[in-house]
Amino acid sequence: MKPVPTAHDAAHDTVTVRQARLADLDSVAALFDAYRQFYAQPADLALATAFIGERMRNSESTVLLAEDAQGQPAGFCQLYPSFCSVAAARIHVLYDLFVAPGARGKGAGRSLMLAAQDFAAAAGSARMDLTTARDNHRAQALYEATGWQRDDVFLAYNWAPPC
Repeated sequence: MKPVPTAHDAAHDTVTVRQARLADLDSVAALFDAYRQFYAQPADLALATAFIGERMRNSESTVLLAEDAQGQPAGFCQLYPSFCSVAAARIHVLYDLFVAPGARGKGAGRSLMLAAQDFAAAAGSARMDLTTARDNHRAQALYEATGWQRDDVFLAYNWAPPC
C-alpha cells in the first residue's frame, strides 16, 4: 500500500499510513491496548498483543498503521473482510480506529480513513461499514468529512451468550 501523506499544520509534518507487518506487532498492540482503554476496558497489553498478533498471523484482518514524520506510531485502524448478502458482494468492516492522544489533530485519523478507503476499493469491496458510539462526535465529524454517510434506516443490535 502506498503511503498517504497529509499536511496538517504550520510545520507541515507528514503522516504516512502503511499496512502493518508482524514486525510492527509491539507498536500496534500498544495502540490497540490504548484503544480498548478508550472504550473503558482495563489495560492489558498481553491480551492486546495476543489478539492483534493472532489476527495478523492468520490474515484475518488488515491493520493499517499511521506513523508521524519521525516514524513513530501515531494510530491504527483494523479492517475485517465480510460480505453483504443483499448486494451479493464483498465488503469490509472498519472495526477499530484509534489515534494516540499526542497525535490527534495532526491528520493521522484522516490519513487512516483515506488509506482504509483505498484498501477496500483496491480489494473490490462494494462498501465499508463501521459503527461508533453515539457520543463520539469527533469521530463522526471525521467520518462525514471523509465521505461516509450515516445510516438512519437500520438499527444495530448485539447478542452475547449467557455467562
